[in-house]
Amino acid sequence: MTPAQIKVKRTESILQELIPEALSSLNDARMHELDVVEVKCSHGRSDAKVYIDPQFYTPEERTFYMKQLKKVAPIVEDYCLKDQGWFKSPKLTFEFDDQLEKSQGIEDLFKRIEKERKHES
Repeated sequence: MTPAQIKVKRTESILQELIPEALSSLNDARMHELDVVEVKCSHGRSDAKVYIDPQFYTPEERTFYMKQLKKVAPIVEDYCLKDQGWFKSPKLTFEFDDQLEKSQGIEDLFKRIEKERKHES
């Protein structure tokens, strides 16, 4: 692993700890319950995607949370900047992590194919 990759991983790790802290410091109690699953930084560490666990939210609630997260992103960035003493904080973009749903869909597809093959035999 190169030194640049190590710095990116370190920044991701720090952000994964700081973002929930920043969200819990907000006055909106609904933001306190969001779970950060993963943070992925760009190579220059100027941008970071923050993946939120979508498990218990309806599509309407997801839309609401995305709007709220877009509004509070500068506050969270400022929290991270001050906490770490960075010159510049990565620009945060929030998304719901749909990987679990996608992998579940793929597993269901494999099960369906297996059933069809058994019926054909």
